[in-house]
Amino acid sequence: MFKALFTWWNGATLGARFDIGRRASLVGMDEQGNRYFEERKPSLEGRKRRYVIYNGLAEASRVPPDWHGWMHHTFDQPPTTAPLPRKSWEKPHRANLTGTLGAYRPKGSLAEGGARADSSGDYESWTPGP
Repeated sequence: MFKALFTWWNGATLGARFDIGRRASLVGMDEQGNRYFEERKPSLEGRKRRYVIYNGLAEASRVPPDWHGWMHHTFDQPPTTAPLPRKSWEKPHRANLTGTLGAYRPKGSLAEGGARADSSGDYESWTPGP
């Protein structure tokens, strides 16, 4: 309960949940459990504001591309109503893993505990042509 009062990075504070619940209606959820809302009345700009309440860590890269487009008014209809067509070559969305245990670590990285090969092992110097 204490966390929900003061820490915005663990989802949303109680005040934000109350305010969004009062002014907006639930539009849908994504695969990660993030919930998306849209205001009932247009704001001063003339369009309805859109919100996301994260399920867990508040990290913007956790929003999938189809919901991102809806949040930024690129698409009028939410993905629950009009899902984006998927291409056969598209990979599923993944959040940015930088700084986590799932981050990419190349061969020889200090975080991997490996030793990098000597510079002579993977470096070829350039020599000008004739």
